[in-house]
Amino acid sequence: MEITEVRITLRDEEKLKAFASIVFDGCFVVRGLKVIKGMRGLFVSMPSRRLQDGSFKDIAHPLNNETRRMIEGKVIGKYQEELASQGAVPEAVVPEEPKVYEETPEVREKPEEEK
Repeated sequence: MEITEVRITLRDEEKLKAFASIVFDGCFVVRGLKVIKGMRGLFVSMPSRRLQDGSFKDIAHPLNNETRRMIEGKVIGKYQEELASQGAVPEAVVPEEPKVYEETPEVREKPEEEK
């Protein structure tokens, strides 16, 4: 599966920086992605709809981290190209994924004199 086209519509809002549409293999389009400026930088929000209780649910989303990184890379890359074409300075990107520590530190007993 390959992203064959990315379309960006820039926005001038505090958090919402752009809307995006992507085409997979020249034959399947997903609209309604958003480029969002978060606390740690830019990220891509998947298309969603508001439920009756006011919460949101994704309409379409990747099923694994590899696909999510591919989508984010293409969308944010195209977003930064659009900014550069208008003479704006591209913004920072959220790191690919947060570090996860597989090992937890050992819990050590306090020495006898501290108990």
